[in-house]
Amino acid sequence: MPPPPPVINLKRKSIDNQPGKKAKKANNNTNKTVTYSNDFHSDQAALNRRAERFQREHDIERNKSFQTHHKPNNNYHNYRASRSASADEPEADPKVVDWDRFTIVGTSQELFKDYLRLTSEPKPETIRPYPVLQQTLLALKKKWKEKCSYNWICNQFKSLRQDLTVQRIKNDFTVQVYEIHARMALESGDMVEYNQCQATLKSLYDLGIPGKVEEFTAYRILMLLHGRNRSGTNAQTVAPDSSSELIIFAELNLYVGQLTPKQKADPAVRHALSVQRAMAMGNYHSFFDLYLNAPNMGAYIMDHFIDRERTRALIIITKAYLKVPLSFIVKELAFDTLEEARLFLANHSADTFTDQRHPDSQKILDSKQANPKLQQALEEKYRKVMIRGAI
Repeated sequence: MPPPPPVINLKRKSIDNQPGKKAKKANNNTNKTVTYSNDFHSDQAALNRRAERFQREHDIERNKSFQTHHKPNNNYHNYRASRSASADEPEADPKVVDWDRFTIVGTSQELFKDYLRLTSEPKPETIRPYPVLQQTLLALKKKWKEKCSYNWICNQFKSLRQDLTVQRIKNDFTVQVYEIHARMALESGDMVEYNQCQATLKSLYDLGIPGKVEEFTAYRILMLLHGRNRSGTNAQTVAPDSSSELIIFAELNLYVGQLTPKQKADPAVRHALSVQRAMAMGNYHSFFDLYLNAPNMGAYIMDHFIDRERTRALIIITKAYLKVPLSFIVKELAFDTLEEARLFLANHSADTFTDQRHPDSQKILDSKQANPKLQQALEEKYRKVMIRGAI
C-alpha cells in the first residue's frame, strides 16, 4: 500500500512558545536564581522539573512505540518525535494541556460505523485508523453510485469525518472527504450539512492543503448571494429588509475583494461573480441565463433562491408591461414548462390572467392585478432567508 499523503497537523501553542513570553520567563528565572541561589527549595524545584521532563520523554517514546506498531500517519508522528528533541528547551507551563498527548490512533477495522456524538474521550478500539478510513471512502463512493439512501450515507460520512477529527488528520484526503460530502449534500438539498462541510473546507484551504479551491470558492459566493436579500443595491425595487442583510452584503464584498487573480480567472468563480453583478444590477435576463448555464453544482445552490429572484423579476416586468403572456414568462424566467410557471404564479397568489379559461399557451397575465400580489409575496416569503449552519 502506498504511503499516506502528507499531513498538516496543528498544535495549540503553549504560552511559553511565544518569543515575548520566553524572554519574560527567562528574566523571571534569572531573578529567582539571584535571590534564592542558596535556597534548598530552588534546587528541589529544578529536580522536579527534570523529573517531569524525563516522564514526558518516557511518555513520548511509549506513544511512538505504540504508533509504529499500528502504522500511524507518519508525518504527524515524525513531527511529534521532533518535538521530543527539544526537551532541553525551557519547561512548558504545566497548567497548559499538551494536546498531542491526547491524540489517539484508532485500531478498529470496521469499514462502516454509525455516527455518534462524543460525550467522553474517544477510545482507540472504536476509531478507524487512516488506512481503513481510505477504504471506507472508496466503499461509500461506490454505495452512492448504487443510489444508496442519503440519510445513511450522510451518517457514515459524519462518522468518517469524526474519526479524522479525533486523530487530528488534516491532509488532502481530509479535504477530499469534505468535498465529496459537500457535493452529496448539495445534490440532496441538505444545506445544513453542506454549510458545515464548507466551513471546514475553508479552514483546511487556509492551511494550504490542496483541493478544489476554486470550485468551492464559487459555491461560497453563491451561498452568500443566497443569504443576501438585495440590500444596498437596486433599492428602488426592494428596500433592505434588516441589518443582517447589510452584514451579508458587506461580507460578500469583503470576500470577493480577497480573491486571488487565479481564483478570479477560474470559470466557476467568474460565473458566480457574474451572478452577483446580475443581481446587483437587477438584470434578470442575464441572471436566468447564468442559472441555466451554471458550472459544476452551482445550479443546486441557485435552486434555493431562484424563486425569490423570479418574484423580483416579475415585479419589474409587471411594472413595465400591462399584459404579459405566460409563454414569455416561461422563456424569460427559466421555467421548464407552462404548467410550472402557472403553478408558481398561483403559489404567489398572482395568477391573475385576463381569461382563466384559455389554455396555458394562450394565457395572458394582468400585470396591474398581479404586481401587488407579487410585492406581498416577496415580503412574506423571502424577507428573511433562514440558512442553518455556517456559511
